[in-house]
Amino acid sequence: MTHPFIPPARPLIGEEEIEAVAAVMRTGMIAQGPQVAAFEEEFAAALVPGTRAAAVNSGTSALHLGLLAAGIGPGDEVIVPSFTFAATANSVAITGATPVFADIDPLTFTLSPAGVEAAITQRTRAIMPVHLYGHPAPMDALQAIADERGLMVFEDAAQAHGATLHGRAVGSFGTFAAFSFYPTKNMTSGEGGMVTSTDPEIIRGVRLARNQGMETRYANEIVGLNNRMTDIHAAIGRVQLTKVGAWTRARQSNAAFLDAHLRGVTVPHVAPGATHVYHQYTIRVEEDRDGFADALREEYGVGSGVYYPIPNHELPSLARYAPCAELPATREAADQVLSLPIYPSLTPIELERIVHGVNTLAQAGA
Repeated sequence: MTHPFIPPARPLIGEEEIEAVAAVMRTGMIAQGPQVAAFEEEFAAALVPGTRAAAVNSGTSALHLGLLAAGIGPGDEVIVPSFTFAATANSVAITGATPVFADIDPLTFTLSPAGVEAAITQRTRAIMPVHLYGHPAPMDALQAIADERGLMVFEDAAQAHGATLHGRAVGSFGTFAAFSFYPTKNMTSGEGGMVTSTDPEIIRGVRLARNQGMETRYANEIVGLNNRMTDIHAAIGRVQLTKVGAWTRARQSNAAFLDAHLRGVTVPHVAPGATHVYHQYTIRVEEDRDGFADALREEYGVGSGVYYPIPNHELPSLARYAPCAELPATREAADQVLSLPIYPSLTPIELERIVHGVNTLAQAGA
């Protein structure tokens, strides 16, 4: 029997987003303008209360410009996880600073405080955890290390819109945080990113850097870039922002169903006090993960994803920063993780098929 394919991700774009884009196009103001300003204000108020926000053209730009605004540059070291998308380390390297890789907690896949401690040197300026898959990093422990050592903390919140730790919003802990609006994220603007911070100077620095160093036209204050978000993208983001709360609850409901019914695999862990927003629902398959994923697709029509099969410290572009790195929890995760569909539009029938496929394959491999 041939099943309709269940893709690993399914972006949700409705008539409201289409109309919002059309409305912007009708104004003729399609570059950075009033939609961007409104999106910045609304995003901070809705998801990271108490902060200010600056919109940019991607999550990578949010990381890069946040680092520049915080004064990171040549001679500095920033501790990052190796088990994440390369943008985290790339953004450090592009400033001229050095990314230093630390191991992860095998339960949450986020930075291990012990791993961070082991990676600190005299050149360390900051720690940059990633709230991977939508689960908050252990910010209390990491901030305690930073306070003791006189370091800054930056948050890569690209996958964690709306996540909280002990009731506090992800994106409000560090000197700055960076969010992404790539199409497969929990909310999208097509492409785009956002920097949040409680420090107005960080936000001003990002706004200067995204606009060729200008606040006033042709009065360039710093050497900058063109990393602006357009009003078209902001209009999409504003509509998505009104929906992301309901979508998050749907993701959490889908995750609860999978937690309750999956057998023979390790389901996602949620740390005490953490709110997981399930950008990904990531299981562990201890034997032949890739063969398991192939069979799940071919026999049951269920797509899946491996995020991330090659740790950053093993990538040709970044290996030079970690010639002797030994990160056993990272290596094991890269070999075992498999992300199942979790998006809000999954139907009960699709969820049942995911469970049936995973459980059947897990039992066959036991």
